[in-house]
Amino acid sequence: MAIVKLKNRNIYDPWEDFTRLQSEINELFNNDRIPKHSGLFDRNFTPAVNVSDSKSEYKITCELPGMEQSDIELSIVSNVLTIKGTKQKDKVSDKGKFYRKEIWEGSFQRTLSLPTDVDSEKIVAQLDNGFLSISVPKREEAKPKQITINVQ
Repeated sequence: MAIVKLKNRNIYDPWEDFTRLQSEINELFNNDRIPKHSGLFDRNFTPAVNVSDSKSEYKITCELPGMEQSDIELSIVSNVLTIKGTKQKDKVSDKGKFYRKEIWEGSFQRTLSLPTDVDSEKIVAQLDNGFLSISVPKREEAKPKQITINVQ
């Protein structure tokens, strides 16, 4: 004859509520609700950017597929570069219901703090094949200089 522990499901277990509460709190912190690497005024969707540094300039490349030049606005105030725009709704998408919609549309804004050594008057931007390339030159005094040493 085997001995089986009697488990009455109608008995109140105070630890069960705590366990459920702890599980819900853990799930709350596991969800990634905040986009990574975002600026102060960035919205839910922010396009991906690459920023590189060379001797003479900073190069910013922003991924904006399907956008026209007229949809993008670029501004700089107090060394904060703002890229914002609106991706227009695709006209093909008006013809039916979506079962899955992963292509984004709507407005976006991306802000980037620039170093103090940039020459904001000479910033140049170009849109090509869905990539916005922004060239941010450094001021002349910030560029590295080669000094030759005369040996006597």
